[in-house]
Amino acid sequence: MSAQTIAVVGGTGHLGAAIGWRLARTGRQVIIGSRQADAAEAKAAELGHGLRGMSNAAAAAAADLVIVTVPFAAQEATLADIRPHVAGKIVVDTTVPLVPPKVMRVQLPPEGSAAVRAAMLLGAEAIVVSAFHNVAAHKLAQDVDVGCDVLVFGDDKTARGAVVALADAMGLRGLHAGALANSAAAEAMTSILIFMNKTYKVDGAGIRVTGELIPPQE
Repeated sequence: MSAQTIAVVGGTGHLGAAIGWRLARTGRQVIIGSRQADAAEAKAAELGHGLRGMSNAAAAAAADLVIVTVPFAAQEATLADIRPHVAGKIVVDTTVPLVPPKVMRVQLPPEGSAAVRAAMLLGAEAIVVSAFHNVAAHKLAQDVDVGCDVLVFGDDKTARGAVVALADAMGLRGLHAGALANSAAAEAMTSILIFMNKTYKVDGAGIRVTGELIPPQE
């Protein structure tokens, strides 16, 4: 896993930059992607730890695994841009279908979830997994224990396990959460957490699964 090259598409945004920074600190080869290569290069230089910057398409082409961290409004165009470069690769979609201005209200797309939508847009050649919906980006960008579980969804158990391992390496706790369609639950939870942040004045609420969890047998 550590020998993989990982592209973070949309990596100049808050979540993408935080994920890229966390992964690069584990010794992985990480490429920050952006619509503009120079913006990606600047962000990579700012983050350090050997990060490189490229356009989104070039980053996806150079990577073994791709993490997509763009707003819902940019999902379709971004996936169209990288689709020619992700056949046979794991694509981790972090998209949450927030529709401003009512971001505290659950508004799932007609496909049922942003992750299912991503799988439809990328086609059968890509192996779509979804994760990182409920992690506060500003906490992830700090050298602190975020104290948050990452629910990982996907129809391919092996691919799902690879993303669980990435979350663990980042200092989080990755958990298998079932089929890709189940991603709707975590995507919806983000709007609820935003509401709770405002209502209870929480600095980036997350989720933790209680009980003693016995890791699944591979």
